[in-house]
Amino acid sequence: MSIRWTYAFVDRPADRFGRAVEFWTAVTDTRLSEFRGARDEFVTLLPGAGADACVKAQGVDSGPGGAHLDFAVDDVPEFVRSALRLGAGTAAEHEGWAVLRSPAGQLFCAVPWHGESVRPPVVRGSRLDQVCVDVPPSLYDTEVAFWSALLADWQSAPGSLPEFHVVKPPPGLPIRVLLQRLGEERRSEGRPGEERPGEEWLGQERPATAHLDLACADIEATRARHEELGAAFVAQGSHWTVMRDPAGGTYCLTGRDPETGGPANGS
Repeated sequence: MSIRWTYAFVDRPADRFGRAVEFWTAVTDTRLSEFRGARDEFVTLLPGAGADACVKAQGVDSGPGGAHLDFAVDDVPEFVRSALRLGAGTAAEHEGWAVLRSPAGQLFCAVPWHGESVRPPVVRGSRLDQVCVDVPPSLYDTEVAFWSALLADWQSAPGSLPEFHVVKPPPGLPIRVLLQRLGEERRSEGRPGEERPGEEWLGQERPATAHLDLACADIEATRARHEELGAAFVAQGSHWTVMRDPAGGTYCLTGRDPETGGPANGS
């Protein structure tokens, strides 16, 4: 089984979907494909210059939306079997692809690979390159173990702070995974998964959610550009800025090298 390409999905409420895709095409310097699905709820953000898409968007009928990952693989059934063996659940089965759920409740998809191989370029000093999964504390170790085992060919390592863990793909794949352990100690810094008061969800810890991260050479310059496009500032962290897009979805501008995804200073 080989993961040949990755997609970040921008999930936003259907009644604000138009605003979402207008913003994210501007941010990523892309154009929209034809809309797909029974309700025109799916669309791909198409880059130019011979690059392959790595961002898609979905209008959701309920909830605030968020983000999820699609893994394009050689063998969808084998990828699904591997995920289930490691503790995932099946959320939905379709002809040729499947929606799965991680142990902490984060949705992700297994889809066929169609030859994608050319990563889109950096756009005005930034690149959408990361999906951050926001995980309740009691499920964090399980979630880290799950993603590290499922993505066995990727590099799994602790992040820059104790509450982060990075699962980095091999060179050439466009989207990486960041796992964030939610908790009280850094709530004031306002990462998107920590905006909601408390950790209770119908009397229990809520399932994992996810948001998008952009690697930025200059966070302030990128913030100014995004505000011109209709985004709003939410909170400032130690090396990230939380923003809200015009459709109400939160995401982060992070101080990382947009070419490599690693620390901005290369260390």
